[in-house]
Amino acid sequence: MSARAAWWLERIAADGSALAVPVSPLPFGIGRDEDSGLVLVASGVSRRHATLTLDASSGRLLLADLGSTNGCFVNRERIDAPRLLDEGDIVHIGSAEFRIRRADAGARDSILPAEERTVITAPGSRLSEQFVANEAQFLALLGGDGLSAAVQPIVNAGDGRVVAYELLGRCTHPELPASPMHLFSLATRLGRAGELSHALREHGVAAVAPRLRGATLFVNAHPTETSEPGFVPGIARLVREHPGIELVIEIHETAVVETARMRELGARLADIGVRFAYDDFGAGQARLNELSEAPPHFVKFDMALVNGLAAASARKQRVVSDLVRLVIDLGSVALAEGIEAEADAELCRQMGFRLMQGYLFGKPVPVATL
Repeated sequence: MSARAAWWLERIAADGSALAVPVSPLPFGIGRDEDSGLVLVASGVSRRHATLTLDASSGRLLLADLGSTNGCFVNRERIDAPRLLDEGDIVHIGSAEFRIRRADAGARDSILPAEERTVITAPGSRLSEQFVANEAQFLALLGGDGLSAAVQPIVNAGDGRVVAYELLGRCTHPELPASPMHLFSLATRLGRAGELSHALREHGVAAVAPRLRGATLFVNAHPTETSEPGFVPGIARLVREHPGIELVIEIHETAVVETARMRELGARLADIGVRFAYDDFGAGQARLNELSEAPPHFVKFDMALVNGLAAASARKQRVVSDLVRLVIDLGSVALAEGIEAEADAELCRQMGFRLMQGYLFGKPVPVATL
């Protein structure tokens, strides 16, 4: 690695490996011209498309468009003036995609020699998405920057008394999605969904444990986590760090795939005094075999089954009622999610649901309000 080249343009090769082009010497031209620092044979690239210079005051790279036809984009936004770049920014020169890297940001898979700085990319009118934007901010979130938590009450179906809460991860980082669904979508693209789930759980349990006052806490686990060797030891550590906490681990329906593995996981959780629930039951495959062979302490019926149940067909009501009876016969507690109307709540009581959760009983609230 050249000591003179503090910055690199990273790209993804055809075989999936990462290649890095040293940004030197400066100024560094990019375009179709053969005398450019980086020659791009790509759709939508002008002869002299852009230039990179070093901003003396900040030590950062400065990207300037040289009047190109198809423009330059930083994090998928077209620039109309020179733009300072940060490590991890995603830059499109026409249809060619790169990520900005510093020399101290980690070893490259392969460094493209200066004499081979010609890149040919496939034609295409849309911006490519080989790199994921906001990766640096996401890694900061995993480290605790922007982690937050909320809770939603779970009530006794008979008297409406709050007997538990579900822990819900939240994000307050200004450059990341606030929606958990979009945040996990980003995490999945980065291959870090399990790590995000772990970080949200660790932060949330620490925040809510002092405020529980004896209530049980349902916490989520991402499907990719439960088969990891460190999953149960991590839950055991949480229990040790927060004495008196009553945890219920929610196992997503898609993770319930092998009866033997679920029995083993249930036994290991029981050894550390932790119960478990099958979450989103009925959202996909019902997993009736696993339910009967490895019955959980709780079965959370997906809101798609119970929301609007009072107005549903007699056939659907019969199916849900039969499933509730099956769950009860197996010794599990049936919990109805997504209850928003009293008519649905009353029908669920008649069917035998012992616990309920939904806007009728309380929306998610910040942990600090407990």
